[in-house]
Amino acid sequence: MSANQSPAGQQQTGTHDSAFLRACRREPVPHTPVWFMRQAGRSLPEYRKVREGIPMLDSCMRPELVTEITLQPVRRHNVDAAIYYSDIVVPLKAIGIDLDIKPGVGPVIADPIRSRADLAQLRDLTPEDVWYVTEAIGLLTAELGPTPLIGFAGAPFTLASYLVEGGPSRNHEHTKALMYGDPQLWADLLDRLAEITSAFLKVQIEAGASAVQLFDSWVGALAPADYRRSVMPASAKVFRAVESYGVPRIHFGVGTGELLGLMGEAGADVVGVDWRVPLDEAARRVGPGKALQGNFDPAILFSTPEAIEVKAREVLDAAAGLEGHVFNLGHGVPPTTDPDALTRLVEYVHTQTAR
Repeated sequence: MSANQSPAGQQQTGTHDSAFLRACRREPVPHTPVWFMRQAGRSLPEYRKVREGIPMLDSCMRPELVTEITLQPVRRHNVDAAIYYSDIVVPLKAIGIDLDIKPGVGPVIADPIRSRADLAQLRDLTPEDVWYVTEAIGLLTAELGPTPLIGFAGAPFTLASYLVEGGPSRNHEHTKALMYGDPQLWADLLDRLAEITSAFLKVQIEAGASAVQLFDSWVGALAPADYRRSVMPASAKVFRAVESYGVPRIHFGVGTGELLGLMGEAGADVVGVDWRVPLDEAARRVGPGKALQGNFDPAILFSTPEAIEVKAREVLDAAAGLEGHVFNLGHGVPPTTDPDALTRLVEYVHTQTAR
């Protein structure tokens, strides 16, 4: 078996020694690698042009369009990794959940899951359900060359919060009511979602993704004890399910400063950090044996070029003693970001960290 080959599929050719994958494996790098969450998307005029008149979920199911959108930030910004263009609710849509992504709102679920009978909506995901993912990744890996492709999925808690609430929520009232009020139903729901998420990640890895990221966008709403008891088992199940492929596994959430150690325990190789906790402190909380990803505040992108460089320098200084560091934002690229600010930021990090 070659260095680039996984047990069940062939990963991207020539990516093994990329700066991004080396940093994820906590190996020496030629420079600090950079990529941005939501780099493929609304901040790019070329994205808005190709997406014009095409609903979000439809765009995720067109392999040629997915390929073009995924490649756009690689061409423009010279980032060290591409992230597959999709949405965390795609696997739910693929198994027949009645949902839509409404502009300005987000995913909206027609029939929220609130009872045991509602679990019947969540059937197993098969590769045939997401054939367009396999096709798109095949196209992408042929185009990307040595630039790694990151696959991704929504974590069980965040998917559950959408399914239970019926859409985005500020306080997660229905989610927490179910978690506390019917812990067995909650555990069964998250376990089912862990199976679906694992299957979705396996499709991406077997098609050629070189790394995967689990987005737990809303898990920062929980206290550590609740995370350990009610969420961590499902997240850990996902990480175990893809462990044998040998690709780096990244775990990211927002507002998770108090959960960083537990998120590392769940099984990730790389822990994503938002801007609220400095990377040196995050490393102390996570403990040894993990790389970190982050954690530039996206709001600073709207400031002056000088201010952006000052803040980037702070992030790099805080990361100086880390075993492995992937430079990223502490959340996704805001839609109204000037793309040139991202291009300059990539160049600054590369120049400042060149070995």
